[in-house]
Amino acid sequence: MKNFLIIMTLVAVVSDYLLHPFYPQFFEARFGVTDPEYVGYYFAAICFMVMIAFPFWAYVSKKVAELNILVYTQCIAGILALYCYWTTSYVNFWIISLVMILFKGSYLLVYPYILKIITKEEHPSTIGLLSVVVHLGGILGAVIGGLTVDLIDASYIFLIMALGDFIQMGMSGYLLKSKRYDTSRNKEIKEKETIHKKMIPKGFILKIGITTLLLYASGFITRPFFSSYWEYIATYDSTLISGTVYALPGFVALLVLWWDIKRKGTTSSGIIIPLCIGIIGLLVQGIPVPGVVILGRIIYGWAVFRAIVRFDILLFESSTPDTYAIDYSKVHFFQNLGVLMSSFLVGILVDQYGLEIPFTVAWIGFAATLGLYVLLFKIKLKKVVLKTT
Repeated sequence: MKNFLIIMTLVAVVSDYLLHPFYPQFFEARFGVTDPEYVGYYFAAICFMVMIAFPFWAYVSKKVAELNILVYTQCIAGILALYCYWTTSYVNFWIISLVMILFKGSYLLVYPYILKIITKEEHPSTIGLLSVVVHLGGILGAVIGGLTVDLIDASYIFLIMALGDFIQMGMSGYLLKSKRYDTSRNKEIKEKETIHKKMIPKGFILKIGITTLLLYASGFITRPFFSSYWEYIATYDSTLISGTVYALPGFVALLVLWWDIKRKGTTSSGIIIPLCIGIIGLLVQGIPVPGVVILGRIIYGWAVFRAIVRFDILLFESSTPDTYAIDYSKVHFFQNLGVLMSSFLVGILVDQYGLEIPFTVAWIGFAATLGLYVLLFKIKLKKVVLKTT
């Protein structure tokens, strides 16, 4: 069942990322809107909807089983995606597409649900796999979306998006109806849960949320203008190459996961080393030499994959199965808030200081994340030091 749900997550992520790189082309082709500010506002609105959608559906999942929610929400999201394909009204598109994002965002419930039905020992490897699925889904979504824009029309992306939503609806319904899978395994022994809850440090979710807000804000700020930065420093002009260099951290994440599976080693919970290496990777990317930037992307790809996975492990180690969705949605809210802040900030910074500035801000942000992690989790760090001495 876990593998089935992971495939479902891949379908959801691909569907979600189809139009992300191509909203400017879509707005111009469909509505004649060419002002980049309006595209930026729309991105911010999407980010805000995701921020409120996941906590909302996580709250609903306390009363209604996750798969039952997905059957209905993905059906509604698919219908709204079809409307987005047909409408020619700019205002109607804004309203309907944002409502669609609200329903589509329920797929994020699959992540904590997967961790709920497996053992704690399986968490590190599964969290790593899910992180790679997000990277891979983003790459596939961008490729499929790009081919659709080049060969057909940007509007047709919403038809593919609707198909992805209906596939998720069908897969959820199949799991619920099939006798082959036990969808009732999310019921845990309440006594054990109560005991474990008392062991969770006070304010733990808030600490992870604030720390990863800074981490995600620092990582995202390098993305919007990376292709422009690469084309500025490279001696050759190729969209394919700039896209490949942009996607390098995702490919590195795939290789790291493959290596972890091959050596069958246990995943370390250390966060300090990945953050330190991430600082180096970002510093190196700020040097405007193509070969050096590629090296920096590879170093950064390893570091950010390890850091994100280990923060997730830290979260779920100190949460309980019946609160996975709620706790993860709270942390996810902070992470999206970080992305939203970077979205507003990056354009101003680049306009004032040039294309290299995001990397400077990013490595400073990683350094601040490291300092905040040491400050907020110092009790945990003392325990780690005692165990290793």
